[in-house]
Amino acid sequence: MANSGNKRPASAWILILLVLILGIMAVISGAMLFLAPDGSLMGMSADVLEKSPFNDYLFPGLVLFVFNGIFPIITGIGLVKTGWKWLETLNPFKQYQWAWTGSLAAGIILLIWIITETLLLGYISFLQPVMAVWGLVILLLTLLPGVRGYYRVIQ
Repeated sequence: MANSGNKRPASAWILILLVLILGIMAVISGAMLFLAPDGSLMGMSADVLEKSPFNDYLFPGLVLFVFNGIFPIITGIGLVKTGWKWLETLNPFKQYQWAWTGSLAAGIILLIWIITETLLLGYISFLQPVMAVWGLVILLLTLLPGVRGYYRVIQ
């Protein structure tokens, strides 16, 4: 049973907003990359991928779309509207709702994405440090006692 008796803290609303905005931005960007793997829809050159294992943006675009896009959107919706019991079966932290665990994972996935991108491509955009901070803020908000308390499962 969810801890729905308590008022959602402001930090949880900020977390929800950050996770949903991340998801929306990544769905759009990822789709633009896999729909035009040459990078033309985003005004990017495939030359940037020269040092990477990829010849075009198809695979990175799909990964961005799914893991930093669809996953955070589902998580953000779950942070607002608890339920979806079938997702609880995938949750390794049974003391918290699955969406809390999802927000933790979303922050980690974003950090892995941006660190990997920077290691493979080097510094190519001011968005790299911005997104690294975004991922850290998602993690920090998720771990705040008020957020953890709100999404704690009451047995």
